[in-house]
Amino acid sequence: MPTIREELAALADPAYRDFQARLVPTVEAGRILGVRTPVLRRYARELARRRPDEARSFVAAHLPHATYDEMNLHAELIGLLARTPEEAFCLLEAFLPHVDNWATCDLIRVGALGRDLDATLERIRSWVAPESPEYVVRFGVTTLMSLFLGDAFEPSQLQLVADIDRPEYYVNMARAWYFSYALIHQGEATLPLFEARPPRLDAWTHNKSLQKARESRRVTPEQRAYLQSLKVRA
Repeated sequence: MPTIREELAALADPAYRDFQARLVPTVEAGRILGVRTPVLRRYARELARRRPDEARSFVAAHLPHATYDEMNLHAELIGLLARTPEEAFCLLEAFLPHVDNWATCDLIRVGALGRDLDATLERIRSWVAPESPEYVVRFGVTTLMSLFLGDAFEPSQLQLVADIDRPEYYVNMARAWYFSYALIHQGEATLPLFEARPPRLDAWTHNKSLQKARESRRVTPEQRAYLQSLKVRA
């Protein structure tokens, strides 16, 4: 019987491998098989449904996996296998410190986290702590964005992201992504953060957040012009 890695290799597209290598410069090109994301997701669903014991053995294996594609499969399987927030936290705590690129980080979608938002928010606070690795912080920010900009939003959550003081590009891009969504979905609470002078965010994150918000189709021309007026000097 072929191994999971061999099955992934059989699904790979060499042309996509070269394309993907350019998108994730923090990953050695030789570790990329080249499985396209829709194909990987179908494979993950089939593995979790038809071979659940094998899927669970895979996520319990020694980390990190040798290939980028196996890491991506692991990211997908966390969301498919976790039935409770507690199980999700356990799987995530084992996996997140080994994530070494934005794409694997952003593949992780765990529905079980929405079943206990209070516990998830407390875990997010630990994920974005100053001592956390780069992609653990990024995951914390993107999870806050996906789960807490609707009915679960509280203005204090904005400060949680504003207080992150990190030099890494992929952390600050996640912060900008979060604030752009906050401007669109929770504008009344978020706008004062961008209207404040002196600025309460570093100039790069401040301006990138405004840029990404202006690019949204949800923003009217008048809103777009006002957001443009809030830019600050770098």
